[in-house]
This record gives sequence, structure tokens and C-alpha cells, in this order.
Amino acid sequence: MPASSQKLAGRVSIITGAASGIGAATAELFASHGSKVALIDIDGTGLEQVAGKLRLQGAEVFTGVADVTAGIAARETVAAIVARWGRIDVVMPCSGISVGGTVATIDEAMWDKVFAVNVKGSYLWMHEALPHMIERCSGSVILLGSQLVASSAGNNAAYIASKGALATLAKTMAVDHARDGIRVNVLMPGVIDTAMSRKSLTRYPDPAATRERWANRHAMQRFGQPEEVARAALFLASDDSSFTTGSQLFVDGGWSAM
Repeated sequence: MPASSQKLAGRVSIITGAASGIGAATAELFASHGSKVALIDIDGTGLEQVAGKLRLQGAEVFTGVADVTAGIAARETVAAIVARWGRIDVVMPCSGISVGGTVATIDEAMWDKVFAVNVKGSYLWMHEALPHMIERCSGSVILLGSQLVASSAGNNAAYIASKGALATLAKTMAVDHARDGIRVNVLMPGVIDTAMSRKSLTRYPDPAATRERWANRHAMQRFGQPEEVARAALFLASDDSSFTTGSQLFVDGGWSAM
């Protein structure tokens, strides 16, 4: 892509959950728009596959194999990114898990695990990156919520509660850091065709019928693609959204409109 049309030229973006799905698609799009990309995931093999593809395309890539729930990993990895590139401009925590179940059926350990990955795993990386963004009085934080926060399909209590936490966290962070020059927004995807959604379908007796039901629950009657969410993330990461903070951007094929 010509440098004149690159929306993130010279910037540094941290993306967790970058080995697959929305994280991987976002990393590829950000890199194509000139961003240096720091890719974090616990899946080292998948991470290197994504990183290798981007390097072949000429992107500058940092990889960190890490459990996003470990504070020391966040602290040391962010420090290494800053040591290499001297700045952080965008943070997008994409790591997440979904286990299904209701409050009556999910056990305490699994409830805690969902919140550890989805909420704490977002907090830790933002916590370490924010001081560097505050120092530059510039930056964009993009959280990953879910359309289920607005219109639940049921049977996924911990996941939906954790995504609701992120949606409200984005609002208060936006207020806290507006005068620091930092914008904070949350994407609210519908069902996206990723490994996580495909795994979720296996929890049901008839996955094919459930997939059809979920697809038809969207006004557009299909699953979204990771690249479609990545394009919305690019808007929030770039100067195109310079007056956008504290917002919930639904990329859900009309699920929440039904």
C-alpha cells in the first residue's frame, strides 16, 4: 500500500490474541497500513505463522509468547516493545475465551478463568502500556466486547458478563484519559467465523442447526468475518476517529437491531 494512503504509518500497535481470528486479521490490516505490530499470544506456533506471513510482506513485527493473565509477562513484554521501538500508539487486547453455561451451572474456577483472560488479561496490558501513551499525550485503546452484551442469546453467562465489564470499562477509561490525549473505545462484534465460535458450536447437540440459528439471528443472516471487525478496528486506531471516545461500535450484522 502506498505510504500516502497508510493510516498508521510509523505507529506501534500491541495486539493480544494475535495468533488467530480477529487478532490475526487486525494485525495484518494494521501492518498493511504501516504500523509496527507487537503480537502477543499463548499459542507460539500460531503466533509465528502470523508473524512470518507479515514479515514476508515487509512488516516490522515483534512477537511475545505469553499468558495474558500474568502481570510479569505484560510488564516485561511491554518494556521490551518500548525498548525496541520507543513508543506505543495502539493497544488492542483480543485474547478471550468462551465456555458457555448459566450462573447455575458454571463452576467457580471456570467463572474465574473467563474473567481472568477476558477482563484481567485486557487490564494488565493496558495498565503497562498507558504510561507510555500518557507520556506522548496520544494513543488509542480498543477493547473487544460482544453484541451479546446488548442482546443475549443465553447460556454463556461468564463470557457475556466479562464482555459487559469491558464495555463499561471503556467508558470510564475514556473519561479518565481524554485529557491525556488517549481515546478508548470498544468493538461489539456479532458472531464472527473464528476458531472460538466454531468451538462454541460443539457445545450444542446439533452444531449445524445451531450455526444456522445463530446466522439467522443476524439481520444479514450470516456470520461476520474477522477482516470485517479488523476494518472497524482500523477506524478506531487511526485519526479517522479523532473525535470518537467512550463509544461502542457494533459490528454485528444487525444482531442487536433485531
